[in-house]
Amino acid sequence: MRSTGTRDMWAAALGGSAGRRAVLCGAGVAALSATLAACGAETPAGPDPTSGRRPEATVELEMVQAAYYGSAATGSGEIEYRGRRHRFRVSGAGLGGIGLARVQAYGEVFNLRDLARFPGAYAEARTGFALGALGGGQLWLENESGVIMRLQARREGLMLSLGADALVIELE
Repeated sequence: MRSTGTRDMWAAALGGSAGRRAVLCGAGVAALSATLAACGAETPAGPDPTSGRRPEATVELEMVQAAYYGSAATGSGEIEYRGRRHRFRVSGAGLGGIGLARVQAYGEVFNLRDLARFPGAYAEARTGFALGALGGGQLWLENESGVIMRLQARREGLMLSLGADALVIELE
């Protein structure tokens, strides 16, 4: 059974009557079922850009992501760099997908010579899915300063996402 918070999140995102929400959710499940084979492995195509490198920092973040052809996300996180924790805000937009999910991610940060290089616009290429508490995947993000985040993500909710997104990180 979903919590009241999750139910409110669904109602706000999908709007309208319970019947309309059921139709939209059913369409999402049908789309998910039809495209799971197309999702393939939940790792980015090509070689690991962080292979053989040591991380300079670790990061944790939490976002809410909503999509209906386009997608939007908002959230916050913390980066631990040189023994100190720094809070940040994250927002984003993208193309492709349907559904609503909470995303929790943790991972490592590479090519971070100075904390001032951490904020900025990150490009994301990902393939993943969420159905209930089963969703997950890897996120590979790189900003204009060459900072790379390798994240393990866990999505909770009903979400099908394919394609590329852009995320903006701002230190608080």
